[in-house]
Amino acid sequence: MEIDAIKALANQIRQEVGKAVIGQSETVDLMLVSLFSGGHILLEGPPGPAKTLLTQCFAAAIKLEFGRIQFTPDLMPGDVLGTNLFNFSTNEFTLTKGPIFTDILLADEINRTPPKTQAALLEAMQERTITIDGESYALNDRFTVIATQNPIEQQGTYPLPEAQLDRFLFKHVLAYPSREDELSIVSGHGNRSGMKSALSFGVEPVVTPQQLDEAVTSLQAVRIQDDIVAYIVDIIRATRETPALSNGASPRAAAALAAATRAKAGLDGRDYVVPDDVKALALPALRHRVILSPAAEIEGRTTDDTLIEIIERTAAPR
Repeated sequence: MEIDAIKALANQIRQEVGKAVIGQSETVDLMLVSLFSGGHILLEGPPGPAKTLLTQCFAAAIKLEFGRIQFTPDLMPGDVLGTNLFNFSTNEFTLTKGPIFTDILLADEINRTPPKTQAALLEAMQERTITIDGESYALNDRFTVIATQNPIEQQGTYPLPEAQLDRFLFKHVLAYPSREDELSIVSGHGNRSGMKSALSFGVEPVVTPQQLDEAVTSLQAVRIQDDIVAYIVDIIRATRETPALSNGASPRAAAALAAATRAKAGLDGRDYVVPDDVKALALPALRHRVILSPAAEIEGRTTDDTLIEIIERTAAPR
C-alpha cells in the first residue's frame, strides 16, 4: 500500500471518530500510532472525557471486534481470560473464552483491580497469546489494549507494576477540553444523560481489517536514518544519567519509540522519520517507563517536566 493511501486511511478514521468525539485529536493520533505499530496505549484521566466512547468509535471505524472489561476489585484472572468448564454430556472440559479474545480490548479503569488480575494481561500484551491450564491460545495479530485508569491518587486504586506499564507503548494523560470544544460537546450530547453508542452517531467502518494489515506491512518500509536512531538512543540514555530520575528508560523503550516514529511518519504521509516525530512521541512513550527520584519529588518536580527538559536539551540531527 502506498504511503499516501495510508495517510488517507488515517484521515478517514479521524473523521469518523470526530462524528462522536470532540476535542481529542491528540488522543486519536496516539491511538492510531499504537494500532499501526502493534502497540498498546494507557489513557489516564478523570471520569467524563469520553474515554469509553472514543475507544468504541475507534474500533467501529476500523470494523474490528470490540471487547470491554470493567475492572473492579473483585475481578479474577479467569473473568478476563476465560476458563475450562466440565461438560457432563461429553465428559470433557470445554473452554469458555473470556472477553480478552477480541481485536480491540478496552480495559476500563484497569487500576481498580488488584495486581493479580492486572497480570492476566501481561502475556497477551507482550506475545499475543494466552495460556489457560497449560494450553496456549493465539490472539489476533491486531489485538490492541486500550486501557484507562483514574489518577492514582484517587481512592480505591492499585498502581500498575512496572512490568505492566512497560507493556504499553504510550501513556497519554487526557486533559479537559477547551471552552469551545466543551460548548460543542454540550450542544451535541446534552439532549440525554446516558452515553450514546458509536452507531447512534453514525460512525461507520471506513477501513477493513485487510486494509489495516496491508498498511501495517507497508509501514515497515518507512526509513529511519542512523542519525535519528542515535537521537532516540541519546534521549533514552539521558534518562538514566539525570539525577532527577531514579530509574531511566530501557533499550526496549528505545526500540518501541523507534517503531512508533516510523508509524507516525507513514500516517503523516512520509516514508522517512524526522526529528519532530521523535519529539512528538517521546513524552507519551517514556513518562510511564521512568521513576522520579525522591529528591526531585521533594523539590516539586514532575516526571513530565524532567522528560521535557531532557528532550529539549538533547541535540537533534539536522
